[in-house]
Amino acid sequence: MSFQLSKVTILGTGVWGSTLANILKNNGHKVLTWSRSSEKTLESVVKEVDIVVSAVAMKGVRPTVEKLQAINISSKLIIVTATKGLDSDTTHTPSKIWQQAFPENPVVVLSGPNLSKEIRQNLPAATVTASRDLAAAETVQEIFASDTFRVYVNDDPIGAELGGTLKNVIAIAAGVCDGMQLGTNAKAALITRSLPEMIRIGTRLGARGETFFGLSGLGDLIATCDSSLSRNYQVGYGLAQGKTLEEILANIEGTAEGINTTEVLVKIANERAIAIPIVRQVYRLLKGKITPEEAIQALMARELKPEFCDLEL
Repeated sequence: MSFQLSKVTILGTGVWGSTLANILKNNGHKVLTWSRSSEKTLESVVKEVDIVVSAVAMKGVRPTVEKLQAINISSKLIIVTATKGLDSDTTHTPSKIWQQAFPENPVVVLSGPNLSKEIRQNLPAATVTASRDLAAAETVQEIFASDTFRVYVNDDPIGAELGGTLKNVIAIAAGVCDGMQLGTNAKAALITRSLPEMIRIGTRLGARGETFFGLSGLGDLIATCDSSLSRNYQVGYGLAQGKTLEEILANIEGTAEGINTTEVLVKIANERAIAIPIVRQVYRLLKGKITPEEAIQALMARELKPEFCDLEL
C-alpha cells in the first residue's frame, strides 16, 4: 500500500453509511462520521484522515461536494463514493461529480449486492472497489475486507457504478412482478432481459460491457430484484398492490433512488436514441400513465426478435 490507513470519515449517517462505518470499526480502523445535521463541522472530520467515504443520497452529493471544496484537502486523500444514482441536472454519476470537483484525488467506487440489513447481521457478502487508480482501489479493498465482507477490485468505475444504479429501476419492475403474482418464469425473463438493456445504456455512457456480468452488475441486480429489503422493490410491489407512490414512500426508510434514476435514464435515452423498453414502462408506471397490467402487456407485445440482437459488449 502507498501509505498506512487508519482514519476514515463517513459522510452520511443513514442505513448504508452506518453499515459501512460498522465494517470499518470492526476491522479496527478509527472512524469519524458526518451528516448535514451533525454538530461537528465537515472540516473537523476530514482533517488528517486517509479516506473519505461518501454514503449520502444522490440529491445530497453535489451539496456535499461543494462543502468539501471549500476545505483545503490533501491531493492524497482517497475519495470513495458509495452512492447509487444519477444527477438530475447533469445526468452525471456520483464518481464523475467527485472527480470533476477533485481532479487530483483518487476516486474509488464501492458497489455490489450489499443489502445493509444482512451485512449488519454479519451474513456473508461481497462487493467491488473500482477505480482508474488501482492502488487506491486496493487500499479501499484492504480496509473493508473481512471474514464476512469479501472485496474485489476492478478498473471500470463507471461500469461498477452504473450497474448498481441501473438495477434500481429494474428492481421496481421486479417488485411489480411479485406484487402481481406473475410467477417465477416472468420474473426470470424480466431480470434476464434487463441485463442487455443495462449493458446497452452502460456502454453508451463509457462502461465496459463485461463489468455488468460481475458483482456490481448482475450480482446487485439479482440481490435487489429478489429481496423485500430493497426499497426500490418495495416501490414496485406497492404499486402492484394499488397503492399510490406517495403512500409507498411515506412508509419506506431511506431513499428509493430508482425513482429519480428512471427519470434521468429516460432523459439520456431520448438524447442519445437508446432503446430502453423496460425502463420506459417503469417510467410510465411511476408517472401514473399506465397500470401495472398495461406495463406488462406492453412488454409482452413488443416486436419479436433474436435473443442477442441488441447486446452490446
